[in-house]
Amino acid sequence: MREPATSSLHTAPPLGTLRNAPDQPSDGAIAAARTCYSPRVVGTAEITDRQRDSIGALTFDAGHHTVYQHAHFEFGLENVSRQFVWSFLHSHPFYNSEQSSQRFVRLDEARALVPEGLSGEARAVYERAAEAAWESYRRLTKLLKADTLRILSDLRHLTPNASDMRRRKVEREAEKKAIETARYVIPVAAFTSMVHTVSGIVLHRLHRMMRTGDAPAETRAVVEAMVGLVREVDPAFFERIGEGPLAEGEVVEARLPRLEADGDAEAARIDARLGERVSLLVDYMARAEETTAEAVRAVLGASPAALGDDAALEQLLNPGINRYRLETLQLSVHSPLGRAMHHASYTFLKKLSHTADSQDQRHRMVPASRPLLTLTDTRRPDYVTPPLVAAHPEALEAFQEAMDRAWAAKNRLLEMGVPLEQALYLLPNAKALRFHESGSLLYLAHKWVMRTCFNAQEEIYRASTDELEQVRSVHPRLARHMGPPCVLRHGRITPTCTEGEHFCGVPVWRSFPNVTRPL
Repeated sequence: MREPATSSLHTAPPLGTLRNAPDQPSDGAIAAARTCYSPRVVGTAEITDRQRDSIGALTFDAGHHTVYQHAHFEFGLENVSRQFVWSFLHSHPFYNSEQSSQRFVRLDEARALVPEGLSGEARAVYERAAEAAWESYRRLTKLLKADTLRILSDLRHLTPNASDMRRRKVEREAEKKAIETARYVIPVAAFTSMVHTVSGIVLHRLHRMMRTGDAPAETRAVVEAMVGLVREVDPAFFERIGEGPLAEGEVVEARLPRLEADGDAEAARIDARLGERVSLLVDYMARAEETTAEAVRAVLGASPAALGDDAALEQLLNPGINRYRLETLQLSVHSPLGRAMHHASYTFLKKLSHTADSQDQRHRMVPASRPLLTLTDTRRPDYVTPPLVAAHPEALEAFQEAMDRAWAAKNRLLEMGVPLEQALYLLPNAKALRFHESGSLLYLAHKWVMRTCFNAQEEIYRASTDELEQVRSVHPRLARHMGPPCVLRHGRITPTCTEGEHFCGVPVWRSFPNVTRPL
């Protein structure tokens, strides 16, 4: 795709590289399958053509897919949209990504996907809207930097006598906080880059499902490129086994009757249910405390007389007793005792912006059923306003203007006959998403440790504090020892804060959860 010379919006086709891969992934899978029936480990050099033809297809077609999980492929992906990553690449738990952060990397250049086939006046509308979003981003960054600098100067106790080096450090931090908030106006079409690793069987699944989600055209282009790179290493990994991509008519979501729901009305209905909450507890195990305590006793071989419920839960959850909870490395899933936390589960109804949820979904063991934007589109602007913006009248006015422009451009494209899939790319990072999310206490506890820290993304912080407050009201013994690292570590291990030079500046451990986040 080549943009017109008059446009300041830069676009390009997706770029993929295969950074790391095994030399013989298909033979490795067959050797692993043979090892199941051998008293020793079978090597890849022992695999014959006959075994490639028989064992490979037999294991795959029978559903014995674990042998294809040993091969991992590490890709470098560039010129892919945030919408594609959110809608498809990060929509499941079986991957690892290190992605360029819009929170801390300033977006100096307007770089975004322009849908294939968009031309003429429709392309002009699209490009003008994207360029205007970047202009709003730059304006908001300037407007908000003074506020963030004032707040951070107070938190960092920056005096008039502070050294130039210290002053510059706080100013850089203030700019990062400003762009973290200004990014809400950037369209979800914005390009990102990442290192992305998946196993062989996951790549087969992505290939099969590449026409699903809200960005099927882009998804198809990226996944086909990934598959092509693996074929260059080992053609047999896709040619001898597996099934090809589902045809457009075979995608289940596309075959269901199209419901003519009013997206605006449905958004209002869910918002009314949420009230002031970012995350609302809608379901949970009523006897979670008792069941968890009983699970602890079963692990430790203790009777209720020897270990009552309160004592059992203390041994599991009190960081002073269960020292695994003080580790920055998540060890609970590897701990015989820690696994007792699996048996309490909770479901929340949540509302987050597209940009916040893109980070929230990285907590892959707390899965969610996220909306298809092509089925929940709203005609009216539907977005989340960051508190820093809401507190600044001029910034708020600029932000609301940016939201109005984004929805007006999206609606104009629809009026021109542009498919909704393409028009949605213009929606801003602030776009509101509503969904259900569920998890066991084991994985929620890890999430709450990470996301009740003041350095966590603000919306996810608010959602996590909402969740803890509500769990505390129904299961106080399970929530008693929950909170950020500094709360768990205070008085037990040093350092109290694990953030090093990024310490938020507030001694949260003194009064959590009765604390106010300043920024």
